[in-house]
Amino acid sequence: MKQATRPGKDERVTAPQYSDAPPHSEDPPTVLDPADPAFARDPYPYYARLRELGPAARVSLANGTHAWFVTGYEETRAVLADPRFSNVPPRDAGRPKNDSPAQRARACLARHMLNTDAPDHTRLRRLTTAAFAPRRVDALRVRIEELTDGLLRDVAERLAREGSADLVDAFAFPLPVLVIGEVLGVPEGDRAALRDWTYRVGSPADALRPGAVDEAWTSLYAYFGELIAHKRRSPGSDLFSALTHDATEGGLDDGELLAMAFLLLFAGYETTMNLLASASLLLLTHPGELAAARRDPGRWPAVVEETLRHASPLEGTTWRHTTQDVDLGDGTRIPAGASVLAVLAAANRDPRHFPEPDAFRPDRYAHDATGRGPRAAPHAAFGHGPHFCVGSRLARLEAAIALPRLFAAFPTLRPTGGPDELPYRPGLLVRGPRSVPVTVA
Repeated sequence: MKQATRPGKDERVTAPQYSDAPPHSEDPPTVLDPADPAFARDPYPYYARLRELGPAARVSLANGTHAWFVTGYEETRAVLADPRFSNVPPRDAGRPKNDSPAQRARACLARHMLNTDAPDHTRLRRLTTAAFAPRRVDALRVRIEELTDGLLRDVAERLAREGSADLVDAFAFPLPVLVIGEVLGVPEGDRAALRDWTYRVGSPADALRPGAVDEAWTSLYAYFGELIAHKRRSPGSDLFSALTHDATEGGLDDGELLAMAFLLLFAGYETTMNLLASASLLLLTHPGELAAARRDPGRWPAVVEETLRHASPLEGTTWRHTTQDVDLGDGTRIPAGASVLAVLAAANRDPRHFPEPDAFRPDRYAHDATGRGPRAAPHAAFGHGPHFCVGSRLARLEAAIALPRLFAAFPTLRPTGGPDELPYRPGLLVRGPRSVPVTVA
């Protein structure tokens, strides 16, 4: 795969440069540009080359900064559970000072719990855990089924009217947005704008028009401020209302409320949208696996788990930095003050734990005739350790409901183009196809 090499181009990748740490003994041969469409479409060859250097390697990014990418499965899990890898960004994070409204908005919204360590993280996570408890999530099943069926009727009308439809715009995006919008209390009419803003702040600035990211940060900050004020005046039964009116000790201050609102919305739909889009595309391009799931509905959970492994909707975690020198145990030492990215997508294709890692094989996670299984190692798509995704059960439930209903409603569904032609979300945080155009035979 061709890799872009533009070390002089300032593309403002969100990797902070914490220190001038000594380079790895064998640096990767190319400069990585996360905004490169070829890398976004298929980053796995690059990650495989990194893994050949060791479970962690120092990478040169196109904006001139450097970061350590952890690509090994065991090492990724170890990093995510090790307090020496701090989630709290240094104050300057290697960026020039900028007191613009956009930078102030970004700094405020970035105070969410993914950018905290214990004890702050423990306090913030506890406030949201109850809303995503298993019983509460499972109680959403009927409502998710209703929302799914309504969207499928819309897809059918579009196919009848236009002959084709985009599964991302018509299905994979609106379903998780509708679900998380109801859980959090976001008005339906606001959700399209929120999708646009969160897409921009989650993408490298170089992939967008100048000023687009700054506009999105200021818009998100203003929107959530107004939403919180509305919840204080007219509270409902949703999570935002509960958080806004939580008067218990250890509740959220105004800045934390804004940051929590941003995180829950962004994480609440991005992961599931990419999961649904990637699963749909994989099944459309692997008709044998789709036929097997149709014959045996008990295979659908395995399809969901293998999609999470094979096409991780979260490509990497949030950035961490080392508070001291850390030896990963194989002779690789990451120095203190280094920027570190645990690459979940790479860990999920570590051949030491997943035979034929590039193959889409749901039977890895299927139970055998005796009910035993799965045979594969647990994937790392939702992270590991104290920052494990609080909404993982909801994402799995939505996919387990939506996918069989989609393919039951449209048994002759097929893609209108090849997977190599599809655009993918740029960056290192989230990954999924931006569109999946389909038609019916």
